Amino acid sequence: MNKYEIRTQKKKDAIIKTSLALFKEKGYTNVSINEIASLSGISTVSIYNYFNSKEGLVTECTNILMKDNIQMIRDLLDKKIDFKEKLLQAFSICFGTHEQLLGEYFSPEALNDKVLVNLYGEQANKIRTKILMEFIELGKKDGVIAPSISTQTITDYLNAITQIQLSWDAESNYREKSLELYHLALYGLIGQ
Repeated sequence: MNKYEIRTQKKKDAIIKTSLALFKEKGYTNVSINEIASLSGISTVSIYNYFNSKEGLVTECTNILMKDNIQMIRDLLDKKIDFKEKLLQAFSICFGTHEQLLGEYFSPEALNDKVLVNLYGEQANKIRTKILMEFIELGKKDGVIAPSISTQTITDYLNAITQIQLSWDAESNYREKSLELYHLALYGLIGQ
């Protein structure tokens, strides 16, 4: 990277760090771009140039929060285990960490901000769907998933699962219900 690129990355990092801290504490609605600019020491113009909007900041923050999970899932692709086990582990990481990440990174006040939770959930769903599609393609290639089922149908199915799980966020037995849902997704009603 040249000096300009290094300066730009430092500015972006400062904006993201400040945004994460503010979103964690206050949520989305109670944070302004001006506040982010003031605390990060970066101009509002630069924030808009780098991220387009406050929604763009939430998208980037979600990408950063999910970075470790994304890597864990990608590592599964090369793991020498049965494909069904691979997919089950991927589902567990993708969907099982949703509640954990929200609770770990955001205050109760922030979690009451439905706009933040929805923006985070939408971006997290896009990330999960993209990664799981890699597994689906591998499963089709390996003959484990029927190639006659379109990728679009599988995507719609996974999105439906996500919507079901999002409705459970307040439930105390979220993890157990999620495991049942993964089992149902992999084996159907009559499967093993």
